[in-house]
Amino acid sequence: MTQSIQAKALTLGDVQTKFNLQLSEDEQFFREWIDDLPEISEVEKRSLDKVKAGYINSTSYPFLEDTVKMVVLAPLLFVADFFLTPFHIECEKSVELIVEDEDIIVRGSIDVLLLLQSFWVVAIEAKRSQYSVEAGLPQLLFYMLNDPNSEQPTFGLLTNGSSFRFIKVTKQDTPQYALSKLFDIQNPGNELYEVFRIFKRIAAVVSSYSS
Repeated sequence: MTQSIQAKALTLGDVQTKFNLQLSEDEQFFREWIDDLPEISEVEKRSLDKVKAGYINSTSYPFLEDTVKMVVLAPLLFVADFFLTPFHIECEKSVELIVEDEDIIVRGSIDVLLLLQSFWVVAIEAKRSQYSVEAGLPQLLFYMLNDPNSEQPTFGLLTNGSSFRFIKVTKQDTPQYALSKLFDIQNPGNELYEVFRIFKRIAAVVSSYSS
């Protein structure tokens, strides 16, 4: 009899063993969050400063997953023009994956999926501010393994509103993943600038797939 489990119940060990996923230690594997980042305009900086101020104001009140999406994610995606053609957004996209030889189906739903035509730009997992972003890593890795464009890398973002970490997964031969450094909105300055630039860089990389 086939067993069904929820993606949020997965541990990192589950994802690594059930789907043969390995952490890449090659420094060249995930350069998209480091190399060739676009410049950011003064208008964009002012908008991102408002996003940071809105986040800091919101932390005085209960801060749930939906609040993370409304206060931080939605404005960030708006400033980056990801609500405009050729991009579009899907929320709570259902996914499932069968674990070979174990009679298990893993099911879940991606919080936010940014797409360019049929290409996944970034799969986003948002957690409450009380949780470390790492709590969502197994779940997001599972979602990224569901990307139907298996020949190209898949990118993801973990955030709890304050902290941000980008992820890259490749699925050819042995699936591999790597993580960016952790960015935090509460650090001095505004690290949303870097998050924004990485978003734009990844969008450019994915755009090259469809051209």
